[in-house]
Formats: sequence, C-alpha cells, structure tokens
Amino acid sequence: MDVIKQNSQAWDKKVENGAVYTKCVSEEVIQQSRTGDWQISVTTEKSVPKNWFPNELEGVKILCLASGGGQQAPVLAAAGADVTVMDLSIKQLEQDEFVAKRDGLKLTTVQGNMTDLSCFADEQFDMIIHPVSNLFIEDVKPLWKEAARVLKKGGVLIAGFVNPLLFIFDDEQEMQGNLEVRHAVPSSSISHLSEEEIQAYSQSNKTIEFSHTLEDQIQGQLDAGFVITGLYEDDFGGQRMLDSYIKTFISTRAVKMRME
Repeated sequence: MDVIKQNSQAWDKKVENGAVYTKCVSEEVIQQSRTGDWQISVTTEKSVPKNWFPNELEGVKILCLASGGGQQAPVLAAAGADVTVMDLSIKQLEQDEFVAKRDGLKLTTVQGNMTDLSCFADEQFDMIIHPVSNLFIEDVKPLWKEAARVLKKGGVLIAGFVNPLLFIFDDEQEMQGNLEVRHAVPSSSISHLSEEEIQAYSQSNKTIEFSHTLEDQIQGQLDAGFVITGLYEDDFGGQRMLDSYIKTFISTRAVKMRME
C-alpha cells in the first residue's frame, strides 16, 4: 500500500469533514497574536511553554513541519515570525492559506513528506515546530536527521509525539471501557490485518498510523545531534479511558548542537 498517498488523501478528507486538527484559528486569535498574546500546541490540550521560544519572534525563521491546518503557522506568522509550513495534505495547506489571506499574513506553504526536506537548504531555519504527526511515517529517524540538517546550529526543534503505550491497546475495546492489550510496538494500523482487509483499508478514508519506540523518538533526536532541554506530557483531556491512568502524549524541546 502507498502510505504517503493513503495518508494524504485521508487528511484531505478530514478537512472536508471538519476534523478537529483541521480547523483554522479564529480572527480573534490572530488579532491577539499580533499584540504578542499568543500560544500554540503541538500535542492535544497543553500549550507549549512560552519560554521554549525566543523573547521576540520578529524575523525568526520557522518551519512548521507536518503542521498544516491553519493553526500553528498563522499564529506564529501573526506574532512576527517568517513562517514556512510543510504538509502532505494539500487541503490542510489550503487552511493555512485561507487564514493568511483572511488576516493579511505572510507565510509560505509547501507540500511534501516530512522525512524529505531536500527542497530546503542546510541551516535554513531558526526553529522547527512539529506537532503530533510522525505517527503517520514508518521510520522517524530520517525525520530527526533532516530536521537537524535544515536547522541552524543552536536552532530549536519543538516536537510532539505519541507515548507508544497508547498503541498497545485495542481502540474499539477501549471505547467500550476495556483496556485490552493487542498490538506490539513498533507496529502499524495494518500490521494485524489480512491481505483482504488491507485491500479494503486502502479503499477507505482512514490514515495509516505507526507506533514508534521511545528510543526512536528521544534517542533518535540525540543521535541526530540534538540536546533535549525540555519535556512535558499531555493527554486527551479526559476524553479517553487511558487519561485516568497515564499521559499519552509527549512534547520535547531540543537544541541542535552538532551534525552527524
């Protein structure tokens, strides 16, 4: 199955259906951001700490990576940053373009795969904002290496990702109030399916998701030349059964110290 095509089309469909991570920020949010009163999230509920950013964003070159949807990128642009947003989904990028046109913002949109940043020069950006989205790629290590390449030395990577514990449970059983361990980590949405079921899945509008080990998520950043300087956890805000037991999302702040 063509994972990139499947996920691109699935996210286009999510935009059409008004899924939560495709909804643009309001004009009021942009107006507040222009005054310096801004915040973004790279997980689900919590906002990224303001001290993870420079005191002033004016002129800071930021890549919002796999971050379409009219949320993080327009806010940062309104706060003064020089923003480029890259996403696999054309319709997600159209959300950013809509906000930019609506509110008179300047930002650049690029369609592409988060593991291939070859359209960008070495050390082009001061910051990368990468919300929870690497669950849609099979291998996260190339992502961290590419992020390190396009960041300036001393540049900051703020990334959100899924605690792999979330993936070991059967989703349908959890919705019924049962925590049933079913899946290994790493694995994917289709690892446990038969060939016939995979064929049917390819005809659906569902994304293919991949679980990753914490070693690949955290040590992967270290191996790419980053030093992690901050971390916090988040959850679904009480909407999932697991929220009563453990945080299921992680955000890290990492600084590029070297290149491999």
